[in-house]
Amino acid sequence: MIPKSIRLMLVASLVPAALFAQSTKELNINQAIELGIANSKNLKLSQNKIDQAIARLDVVKDNALPTANASFLYNHAEIPTTTFTLPGGGSSLQLPRRADAFVGTAAVQELVYGGGKLKYAKESTKLLADVARLDADKSKEEVTYAVINTYYALYKVEQSKKVVDQNLESIAAQIKQAQRFFEQGIVTKNDVLRFQLQQANVTLTQLDIESNRKIINYNLDILLGLPEDTEVKITDPNAGLKSAGSLNEYIGMAMANRQELKQLDVQNKVADFNIKTIRANTLPTVGVGANLYYINPSGNFVPPTNQYLMPITVGATVSWNIASLWSNRNKVSEAKIQQSEISIQKNILSDNVKTDINKNFQNYQVAINKIQVLETSIAQATENDKLLASKYKNNVASVTDRIDAETLLYQAKINLEIAKADAGLAYYTLLKSTGKITQ
Repeated sequence: MIPKSIRLMLVASLVPAALFAQSTKELNINQAIELGIANSKNLKLSQNKIDQAIARLDVVKDNALPTANASFLYNHAEIPTTTFTLPGGGSSLQLPRRADAFVGTAAVQELVYGGGKLKYAKESTKLLADVARLDADKSKEEVTYAVINTYYALYKVEQSKKVVDQNLESIAAQIKQAQRFFEQGIVTKNDVLRFQLQQANVTLTQLDIESNRKIINYNLDILLGLPEDTEVKITDPNAGLKSAGSLNEYIGMAMANRQELKQLDVQNKVADFNIKTIRANTLPTVGVGANLYYINPSGNFVPPTNQYLMPITVGATVSWNIASLWSNRNKVSEAKIQQSEISIQKNILSDNVKTDINKNFQNYQVAINKIQVLETSIAQATENDKLLASKYKNNVASVTDRIDAETLLYQAKINLEIAKADAGLAYYTLLKSTGKITQ
């Protein structure tokens, strides 16, 4: 039976460990991307820009509605001189000492034809909303790639850590073997020390890898919107990768899907509407309106019968700024030059996209070839390690040769895991340059 005081001490010692234990979350690469998109502050800002563009469109639509206004005026006058004699000795008028009057107006105006300016403004604003959406799509691509990049960085460091752990296990076995050989007088103490030195060096590498792993894991937590102490458990991100197509296929995909190219197409349409709007300034405008007047000079808020006036007028207005026929000419030329600049920018961007696609395609091909070369080198390093292990046991090879052979084998294994991760990231980089990484 454990005494109560000891039980309390055990419980107290376990409580801090429970409080500070890290939570773990296993995520494949697609789940990580979904979390990153859902919690991205940049995407929330992009959505806000879309909402602003839609609000501006609503404002432009409101400008097409009729305008209306109403006013009501009360006027009180004090008249000190109540007699007014007409010039030339005419008759006199007797005025009251004070007078009150009520005057009200109400008017409704509607622009029937304004040269199409309201229509062009609405269409241009719609296109600007499309630009904001494309900008949000581009931000989504960037967030997706940032998640993928960080996910692969964590994958690389974890794969390296596994290989280093295997290396340490192997070195520990080598130390035991060397100690036995030393006890039997087969090897010198120096052999044991060399293996122990190798163990210390690999342990230092393990510490560096673990430090990097914690840094990358923390960055991934921030990127995904997870609690900052979450330990992310990842799976092999290369499992669902498709084989690469041809270079021309990727170039075609980029020409059809890159958001920047789409944005320039939309901006070109906006520029076209801008030219039409400027030309519309040279056209006449037509408006119709109705006005209601209420005139009550009786002094009473509710006038007696037949002592107030309420005329209603309906009219149409045609106006034309004739000077715009020659003053707008250079504005149209300027707008056309601006539109031409957009076309030139698209041609430049198209060339840059093609070179970017080609670079990423070639990088992916090199990454795939590196895997094949490293797989061959691992087979060779494994055979060399077995040979040197046998020679060392038979006291034919030196401890230096044995350590070098083992180091080469595990370095080749680390290089292979990193190359596999680099190939996967190179594939996603290629997809990003086509504008289809989110798909």
